[in-house]
Amino acid sequence: MRTPPRTPLLMLLSGLAAVAALEPDHSHGCANGSCYPATGDLLVGREKNLKASSTCGMRRKERYCIVSHLQDEKKCFDCDSQRPYDPVYNTINHRIENVITTFKPHRKKSWWQSENGKSDVFIQLDLEAEFHFTHLIMTFKTFRPAAMLIERSADFGHSWQIYRYFSHDCAAAFPGVSPGPLRSINDVICESRYSDIEPSTEGEVIYRVLDPAIKIEDPYSPNIQNQLKITNLRVNFTKLHTLGDNLLDPRAEIKEKYYYAMYELVVRGNCFCYGHASECAPIDGIRDDIEGMVHGRCVCNHNTKGLNCEQCHAFHNDLPWRPAEGRNTNACKKCSCNGHSPLCHFDMAVYLSTGNTSGGVCDDCQHNTMGRNCEMCKPFYYKDPFKDIRDPRVCIACDCDPDGSQNGGICDGHTEPSLGMVAGQCRCRANVEGPRCDRCTSGFFGLSAGNPQGCQACRCDRRGTVLGSSQCDPISGDCFCKRLVTGRSCDQCLPEHWALSHDPNGCRGCECDVGGALDNACSMASGQCRCRSHMAGRQCAQVESGYYFMSLDHFLYEAELARLGQSCTVETREHQVGRPATWTGTGFARVPEGGTLEFVVSDVPASMEYDLLIRYESQMPRDWGEVRITVTRPGTIPTSSPCGNTIPDDDRLAVSLPAGSRFVVPARPVCLERGVTYTLRLEFRNDQDPNVILNGLASALVLVDSIALIPRHASMEMFNAGDPASSKRRQTYERYRCHEGAKSVIRPLMSDPCAKLITSMSAIVNDGALPCSCDPQGSTSSMCDVRGGQCHCRPNVIGRRCDRCAPGTYSFGPSGCVACGCSLEGSVTRLCDKFSGQCHCRPGAFGLRCDGCQAGHWGFPSCRPCQCSGRTDECNQGTGACINCRDNTGGDKCDRCANGYYGNPNLGKASSADCRPCPCPEAPSSGRHFAVSCYKDNRNRQIICNCNHGYTGARCDQCAPGYYGNPSRPGGRCQPCQCNNNIDMSDTGACDRQTGECRKCLYNTEGSQCGVCKSGYFGDAFRRNCRKCTCNFLGTEGSQCMEREDCVCQRATGQCQCLPHVIGLTCDHCAPNHWNLASGKGCEPCRCDPNNSVTSSCNEFTGQCQCRDGFGGQTCTDCQENYWGDPRTQCRACDCDWRGIETSQCNRVTGHCVCQQGVSGVRCDQCARGFSGQFPNCHPCHQCFGDWDRIVQDLAVRTRVLAERAHEIQTTGLTGPYEKAFGDLEEKLAKAQGIVNARNATSAAVAILMELIEDLRAQISDTTDKLNRLEGDLTIVQDSNSEASKELSVLEREAKELNLTSEQLHHQLDILKNSNFLGAYDSMRSSYNKSRDAEGRASDSTTARRSAVSQSADTRRRTERLISAKKDDFNRKNAANKHALGNLNTRSQGLDMKKINEKVCGTQGNALCGESPCGGAGCRDDDGNRHCGGLNCNAAVPVANNALERAKHAEKELNKAMAEVEVLFIKVAEAKRKAEEAKGKAQVALDKATVTKNKVDRSNNDLRDLIKQIREFLTEDGADPDSIEAVASRVLELSIPASPLQIRHLADEIKERVRSLSNVDAILQQTQGDVHKAEQLLLDAKRARHHAEGVKTTAETVKQALVDARAAQTTAEKAIARAKADIGDTEARLAQIESETSNSEKDLHDAMDRLGTLGREINTLKTKRANNSMAAARAEETATMAQVKANEAKQILDAQLTDKYHEVEQRVDTKAKAVKDAKKRADSLKEEAKELLTDAQNKLRRLAELEKNYEENQRRLEGKARQLDGLEDKMRAILDDINKQIQIYNTCQ
Repeated sequence: MRTPPRTPLLMLLSGLAAVAALEPDHSHGCANGSCYPATGDLLVGREKNLKASSTCGMRRKERYCIVSHLQDEKKCFDCDSQRPYDPVYNTINHRIENVITTFKPHRKKSWWQSENGKSDVFIQLDLEAEFHFTHLIMTFKTFRPAAMLIERSADFGHSWQIYRYFSHDCAAAFPGVSPGPLRSINDVICESRYSDIEPSTEGEVIYRVLDPAIKIEDPYSPNIQNQLKITNLRVNFTKLHTLGDNLLDPRAEIKEKYYYAMYELVVRGNCFCYGHASECAPIDGIRDDIEGMVHGRCVCNHNTKGLNCEQCHAFHNDLPWRPAEGRNTNACKKCSCNGHSPLCHFDMAVYLSTGNTSGGVCDDCQHNTMGRNCEMCKPFYYKDPFKDIRDPRVCIACDCDPDGSQNGGICDGHTEPSLGMVAGQCRCRANVEGPRCDRCTSGFFGLSAGNPQGCQACRCDRRGTVLGSSQCDPISGDCFCKRLVTGRSCDQCLPEHWALSHDPNGCRGCECDVGGALDNACSMASGQCRCRSHMAGRQCAQVESGYYFMSLDHFLYEAELARLGQSCTVETREHQVGRPATWTGTGFARVPEGGTLEFVVSDVPASMEYDLLIRYESQMPRDWGEVRITVTRPGTIPTSSPCGNTIPDDDRLAVSLPAGSRFVVPARPVCLERGVTYTLRLEFRNDQDPNVILNGLASALVLVDSIALIPRHASMEMFNAGDPASSKRRQTYERYRCHEGAKSVIRPLMSDPCAKLITSMSAIVNDGALPCSCDPQGSTSSMCDVRGGQCHCRPNVIGRRCDRCAPGTYSFGPSGCVACGCSLEGSVTRLCDKFSGQCHCRPGAFGLRCDGCQAGHWGFPSCRPCQCSGRTDECNQGTGACINCRDNTGGDKCDRCANGYYGNPNLGKASSADCRPCPCPEAPSSGRHFAVSCYKDNRNRQIICNCNHGYTGARCDQCAPGYYGNPSRPGGRCQPCQCNNNIDMSDTGACDRQTGECRKCLYNTEGSQCGVCKSGYFGDAFRRNCRKCTCNFLGTEGSQCMEREDCVCQRATGQCQCLPHVIGLTCDHCAPNHWNLASGKGCEPCRCDPNNSVTSSCNEFTGQCQCRDGFGGQTCTDCQENYWGDPRTQCRACDCDWRGIETSQCNRVTGHCVCQQGVSGVRCDQCARGFSGQFPNCHPCHQCFGDWDRIVQDLAVRTRVLAERAHEIQTTGLTGPYEKAFGDLEEKLAKAQGIVNARNATSAAVAILMELIEDLRAQISDTTDKLNRLEGDLTIVQDSNSEASKELSVLEREAKELNLTSEQLHHQLDILKNSNFLGAYDSMRSSYNKSRDAEGRASDSTTARRSAVSQSADTRRRTERLISAKKDDFNRKNAANKHALGNLNTRSQGLDMKKINEKVCGTQGNALCGESPCGGAGCRDDDGNRHCGGLNCNAAVPVANNALERAKHAEKELNKAMAEVEVLFIKVAEAKRKAEEAKGKAQVALDKATVTKNKVDRSNNDLRDLIKQIREFLTEDGADPDSIEAVASRVLELSIPASPLQIRHLADEIKERVRSLSNVDAILQQTQGDVHKAEQLLLDAKRARHHAEGVKTTAETVKQALVDARAAQTTAEKAIARAKADIGDTEARLAQIESETSNSEKDLHDAMDRLGTLGREINTLKTKRANNSMAAARAEETATMAQVKANEAKQILDAQLTDKYHEVEQRVDTKAKAVKDAKKRADSLKEEAKELLTDAQNKLRRLAELEKNYEENQRRLEGKARQLDGLEDKMRAILDDINKQIQIYNTCQ
């Protein structure tokens, strides 16, 4: 039953061979692929790791029997495993370690044996590491197990997986387990072949992990490797083989023969290293001297580590750990941490995201780096773009303000143009800016970490901020308010200001009236001040309707109403119509010497000091000596009263009354209190010499008009508050002498400044305005004059309220008052009773006015009876002429017939028959009486009528000539003919007597009323000035003129009807910009070139425009006279020989001169064709010249034809007809060349090629024949050309010029022909040779052994193999290159100067230079100048240019304003001169009027005396007729101007005198207006000059600032250019440096420190300069706006300069740091650093010079300010002088 020994061995060898077939080839070693340690028995050396669950004899000796020894003598044995096995002393030990193969002689004498009868037993091997398990061999001493299973663990026993089940009855032992066959390595099946009961001993169980029957595609797959990996191996025996007797007999003896016993257990494998190790080493604590032991610690390669190389080595985790697979080592890749970390780990997600290329993640990145490869800087750090990523100092700390930047101060970690990232750039919050994000953007404030936006928006009212911006203080948020604006948001005006607006100052002053308003506060929105009672207007400077402000003498007290002392009387004075009153009230108080007046004052409005005004009329030639004034108070004065400091002496005043004045004011005021009644006593004393003559008066007396209390301005707070405003008001009050105007009753026109101040005084004194209170009966309305409160009175009504009649009037009522009209002769006084109007009559006077006699009397004031012949009882009381005579009588005594009656009433008894009606034609009472009077002719006894004007006939019953009508009809009248005085009134036919139609119009008039001028006449028919039309025949419409001198025009204006573009009343000249009136068709446009002419007008007769220099022609479109060419390009002088020209002007287009006959040439300097001789002596040629000339012309035509043909050949060439053939040849050659180039020709392609070659040969042959024929044709052409050459040779002797031209053409034609033939022939020859060569190469390519075709095929196959092999690598590299190219493209697109161009030049986007109107870097204009900025370009350069232009414009405006000021001064002087002239004329007129008045008065007096004497003489009773006749003769002899001419002359002279007299007031009024205008002009001039000076100063400041800014900009640009040049040199030198020593690095650091120091010094200088600018702005308030603009421009330039300097500094720093490791040229670099430092110091010095220039400009600005102050002082002096002159003119002093 035993199996031969060879069988297990063979099986083992076959299993090993199967496993070996799956192992990799070790010949290449670990370096070239996977590698594995040698396999061995894993049990060797691991006795302690091997255990069994059951071992016999472990506790005591145990007997066992052997079934196979049943025939032997000894069947049972003892097992004692308590002591170790010893081949000599203890051979009955059967522990589990006995199964380990030792290859010793006693190998069969030791085994492992389990306890008797125990079926479930396992053997377990615990390995110290992962091992590669290949197969298992068990050799049993007894029966093999009836059922068993092998399982393994790969996790040190935590979990187990079953390899295989073994059972002789799988279905019973392991139900549900597949019996096989094995289809997959992973299949778990139950196998039966190793579980039979036979053999009974040395039976084997072999298990291979990888069954050779299963084909393994990839032995390195994870699945296979996982199958081989074990950490624990366990063999579970589950059933013993028995003979069945144990089932019948349960005795222990029966079980003694049933147990598991195993000779040998072989567990083949090696240490499990996943292909990363070729050998293994002992694990710590494991002996390394055991031969044949398979150790468990792999000696790892491929950058792996671990007992089993199951991990990547530290810092080799860039790729996922993988077992090595064949040729692929799958080595662990070193992590790329750029030298910033020694640790990393693998991240599968990262690995997958990179396309399975890299998954290493660096751990614990140092040097402030982070990221998977430590390739990024940590938050709050950024990568230095000029340092390598491996540099320990590559990450620089962010310098970001945490409050103003995003994410607490994180900056951009690196530069990425595509993402807009710049290394180190802080990412500011929304409203924050600055490199560090440490300041708020413009328009925001309050940087705070708690604000998500960083800063708050400035809440600035643009109306109140400087320049209307929304900027505010970035710290406090306070807006930059204008001068008169306040509030955090600049939304409020300063106290006492309003009207927040965009004005330069922001707000306007309230300017509340100092008296009309309670204070100077007003509403900020409306500006409304707080007014006192009944004051109105925004400034409270006006009064409400129905109210007024008092005049200074408002508190008036009439003397006639005062308490009169002894001997004082009232003298009432009547107002004279047309003359202003010189007194107030009704009259005066007549006060003699020693008289007293007492005034009661009880209406004092305010407690203050008052000036006492006394108005009077002196009645003496000398001054009144003394008037004592005493103020009587009702009690003591409280000390708290404003008058508390008054002493008794203050209430006693004394004053004299000058004789030449009408008013006086005591020097000292009186202080009166409100609500107190005072008594003012005036005592009139006269201490003058009593012997002085008193103008006939018995004693001295004075007429006192009134007294008035005038508020003393010096005691009012509005004048004495001490502030500048009150001082100015006081100066104005005193300058304009406002108090003087209130003293006189007759007031001069109050000036506006005085009116304003008095209004304020009135409002203060009366606490508001006063009511008008106009009397409703005496005034025309309830409104009064706001100045003084005078109501508008009805006629003869006086008083401020119009509440009483004027003296001399009476009957106060709604119609006013009626004049008394008292007779001077009959009344005692002109005054009458104010109610009845009755005058106080003298004795004998009668009537209401005392102006007449009683009824029936006349001759007032000497009354006597009327003498009226008894025909009436009434007569005129002045003349005695009778009135209302009876009996149709009339005359002064009713002693003749009345008008319209005739007869003599004195012949007899008075009766109606004596005076009879005149029959003209009827009686006066009939209504048809048209005569003035009539009389009876004593000769014929006929009644003769004296007809009225317009009547004629014996009875006045017809109309006179010039009148029409029918007086014979009842109601008929004669009326004047309405012919506008254009007929002869004596002509009976001038108008129709019935209708009045005009028939004989005179003075060139016509019409039914002779009211229009005749046709052909114009003018005013009513003035008899119709004149003949004088139309210009050339300019008038032809239809309006019958003849040349007879045209029709408009009858009213005389305007003729003009032709187009003709103007003028008579159509006698052209409209502007037209000419050629003489054409008779109207005027033509001048059409002067607008660019070349001075004006658009031209000469009206010639049309010649007025050309600019260099232009000529009628419309200036040509060159100037004697020039030619295009004036838009160039004009050339006419170069003509004066001896041969007709005119000096040459052709304006060609320049050819206009030659005389027989002269030719461009310059007219040679004899013409057909003429001979030497110029200028040219003579006509012989007649034969004409014959030859025709022949030459024919030949010339033929030559031109030949030349055209030659030109055609020259253009197309001789190959023109064969171009298609050549094209076909080239196409076929191209096909052949293509076949050759293909290199993979086939037999078909070769055949095609041969056919093409044959075709080429045929075509070449044909082409050769054609060329031969062409050569013959060319020979013929040459022959014909030779004949033509002979003919041209003959012509050469006759015409040299033509022959020369012909020779040249012939020569050129020969060259052309020959060259074209030879070229074509050479081309054909070359093509033939090429074709033959191609044929040979094609033949060789198919016939040669190593032909090009075969070589091409071989090359193609090699290429295909290379492509196949390198395809993947190429694709990867191509993809990588594309990716890199894309990145470079993205970065290159981000490299532009867009932002710089936008800030400097205003260029939007990346527009090209030709498309951008603003230019930019590198752009130039058409002239080659740099182009930066332009129209609508908002950047630094155009803004500076625009500011400069505005300054220039402002300067022009200033000059213009100064010119206007000069004109205003001239006008003021002219007005002053005119005022002087007017004053002189007024004085002369006044003198003349006075003289004339005196003459008239004397003449009137003389005339009155004469008439009185005559009247007295005639009324004397003793006057006889002779005396009366003598007196009459004397009267007739007087030289009275009796003729109408003399009377008219005398009347005109009187009128002229009167008019001159009346013109005095008009002249004075006009003068006053001129003075007012002069004053207004002066004020305007002052304001204009002041404004002009201010604007000029501002403009000069702006201009100077802009000039300085431009200079600074130019200097900065030059400095930047030098810096760039220096940087370029530095970069060129630094590019050569590869390394540097530590000393050079130290020098560089020193240089950089110096540069840093330099930068700080520059910043300090800029700070100083900014401080100086702020100080200058505060010092010069008038230049605030200009300074702000200049500062803005300067800030922009400073910012650009600073940015560019920082850029230079950064680039130098970058280049310097980039070469820290440089080792060479240290000395050279040190010298360069010194040069840089020197250059920087030079720049610093230049900046110092700029600062010095700025300080110089500041000094200039201060000088301008001082100059402005001087000009202002001069202006004030001039203003004072003008005011004095105006005051003089106002007062006429």
